Amino acid sequence: MSDRFSGEGATTVPEGPPPGPPGARFARLRVLWGFARPHRGRLGLGLALALLGSAMELATPLTTKLVLDSLTGDVRLAWPITALLVLLVVGAAVGLWQGVLLGTVAERIVLDARETVVRRYFRAALLPLAARPTGELATRVTSDTVLLREAASSSVVGLINGAVLLVGTLVLMGVLDLVLLGVTVGSVLAIAVVFLLLMPRIATEQEKAQAALGRMGGALEGALRALRTVKAARAEERIAEHILGDARTAADHGVNAVRREAVAWSVAYGGIQLAVIGILGLGAWRVSTGALEVSSLIAFLLYTFGLMGPVTELSTHVTAVQSGIAAAARIREVEDLPLEAAAPAAATVVPAPRARRDTAPLIEVRNVFVRYVPGAAPAIRALDLDLPARGHTAIVGPSGAGKTTLFSLLLRFVHPETGTLHLHGTDYADLPPDRVRRHFAYVEQDTPLVPGSVRDNMLLAHPEATEAELYRALDDVRLGDHVRALPEGLDTVLMPGTLSGGQRQRIALARALLGAPDVLLLDEATAQIDALTEAAVTERVRAQADRAAVVSIAHRLSTVVGADRIVVMEDGAVRAAGTHRELLRTDRLYRDLVEALHMNAPGASPEAVR
Repeated sequence: MSDRFSGEGATTVPEGPPPGPPGARFARLRVLWGFARPHRGRLGLGLALALLGSAMELATPLTTKLVLDSLTGDVRLAWPITALLVLLVVGAAVGLWQGVLLGTVAERIVLDARETVVRRYFRAALLPLAARPTGELATRVTSDTVLLREAASSSVVGLINGAVLLVGTLVLMGVLDLVLLGVTVGSVLAIAVVFLLLMPRIATEQEKAQAALGRMGGALEGALRALRTVKAARAEERIAEHILGDARTAADHGVNAVRREAVAWSVAYGGIQLAVIGILGLGAWRVSTGALEVSSLIAFLLYTFGLMGPVTELSTHVTAVQSGIAAAARIREVEDLPLEAAAPAAATVVPAPRARRDTAPLIEVRNVFVRYVPGAAPAIRALDLDLPARGHTAIVGPSGAGKTTLFSLLLRFVHPETGTLHLHGTDYADLPPDRVRRHFAYVEQDTPLVPGSVRDNMLLAHPEATEAELYRALDDVRLGDHVRALPEGLDTVLMPGTLSGGQRQRIALARALLGAPDVLLLDEATAQIDALTEAAVTERVRAQADRAAVVSIAHRLSTVVGADRIVVMEDGAVRAAGTHRELLRTDRLYRDLVEALHMNAPGASPEAVR
């Protein structure tokens, strides 16, 4: 199944990339090396330590031969025994140094990758990022970076060291006896052929398993966010089956990979054991004929037993590198996310609002068209709108009228296909996004709170605010006493059940009011609060409108009856504008909206709203 429930609709994700031609695989290997390159100095030291350890490992069988020769010859036993002890102690010290060094490098590589991905997420343009399931995005930072950990550090070193150790072992075997070497090389070649045939398919299965895990993470995250809706609809089993379908897909591909790995290991182990039997029989015969010394046969057998070391090291690290290459490719996909558009190098300084005439518009929108997808119908079309520097402007209209797109346009979440926007007389195109957004405060309809405490949420845009200022803002929305009563006050960590929906909405509103913004954007900011609290909040918003601009999207018209100006939108354009009473008299759509909600304005007759 490739269509999965994501909490925001079905999304199609490919099962996993095919191995591709050799050129493509080398290109993906370069992607993996890109993560390791900044640490190449320490990786080089780790490789040197690994090679030193391998050299001592290769020296051990020869030293053992010297011990055996000392039993029948003139060589003193003390010297080879001392050499074996030195090799043991130095080998242990080198192994410890190498393990700590490569482990540290691995953690640094993972940290660098996570920093790159997380920073890219928060610098990316909003819409392309929002189009991806958040659970899948989180997988890039969590499990994919873990797969990268070994592949970009110890596995790179292990592949080189394993190859050197394998070649060195075969060379020293040749020094001891070329006939027995021939038997060994035949076994190694047979094992290599099996691995070359099985490894690409193992990598493909692992990639598909990881892709399925990414889809599962996205679906699970979306379903958990909608858990109340899922339970209310009695859809727990159906949603669980959707999610577990990806889990089963991942398990199936994982099992396929395990089976192929088991075949590869069985062939490798069986091949080495067969080589040992052949070497033992042939070697014994050569010893009986006087063509080979017993000590040389024993040393050769030690090298044969040791062959499993480099073979195991190579196969293990090849598998890890293949998984890491796939993970690195998925992580690098994040870099394809477009960044928010930057302003020119010499960005224009926006004049302060007080430096302009009160009658001049704060924001001017001229003949703006916005499309979310090239070739699609415009979400905003031929939009002309002036927003004053003071007062409350309410935006109303049916679903799909373009109200939310207008807010996204003002905040530079989307960009106009044609047309212009000006802030305090300065073209948006001359301003970086952060320069625009510092003039705004935004309260979303869903009022999401960031993980952390009440204080963390309040200080989100204004980290310099004092505790007195925080409580003043909370008191303005009638939430100060409740926060004071919490176990840790402002430092109480917000959990799902800590605050009600209305309280969360008030924290978001208090956070927005804290910095006294030039423009306060409200997307139905009182939808979840009671009537008494709404009256207090409305009063606070009115005070804000007396000193600056308030622009609100209204889904219930009770919140805009007292607005200074109401803008009616339809099909992405401004249909009408005026006060509540003016629009009741002159605009049919506005009357229909009011009548549909049974919201007769104070002083208006029932006939006036029909």
